[in-house]
Amino acid sequence: MKKLTFIAFLGLSVLGFSQATNKPQEERKGDNTLLVKTDHAELEAKKKAAEEKAKLPKPYNPKADAQADIKKLIAQAKKEGKNIMIQAGGNWCIWCLRFNNFVQETPELKEIVDKNYLYYHLNFSPDNKNEKVFAQYDNPGEKFGYPVFIVLDKNGKMIKVQQSDVFEEGKGYSKDKVKDFFNTWKPKA
Repeated sequence: MKKLTFIAFLGLSVLGFSQATNKPQEERKGDNTLLVKTDHAELEAKKKAAEEKAKLPKPYNPKADAQADIKKLIAQAKKEGKNIMIQAGGNWCIWCLRFNNFVQETPELKEIVDKNYLYYHLNFSPDNKNEKVFAQYDNPGEKFGYPVFIVLDKNGKMIKVQQSDVFEEGKGYSKDKVKDFFNTWKPKA
């Protein structure tokens, strides 16, 4: 009996909430105002993001031959005893640009990168999806989004793929988390 009463109550509740209101148009005007404010706030946020993106350096080159570039980096990495850090993404990606800028403008991180890695920005964009290159690394961007990091040893062997959201903090990145990542995957002495 309790189950039947409960089912009847649920059915009537769904029916009651699904009915259109008969409020006059004047009483419903307030509802539209909230939508306009939300749209305005969203537009303002998009405008600010576009302004930020315009100011940031654009490290990705859609015209680059990524396969040839990475091959050269592997030869250089063997000579210098460094690992290769591939940051995959594109100039369209605000988080990709933020990360690049963050590393370049944080002396402690830039020093770790310059000392231990050859750094490469692997482009993914409508102009050049670098499908063959990404396929070699099991298409991490499709799985994790962008930016995504691919760490290669000095011989070009993939040793780590890392999605970037673990580094995020607010509208930026955590220096300590990024530092730990870079230090973990630097070449062993």
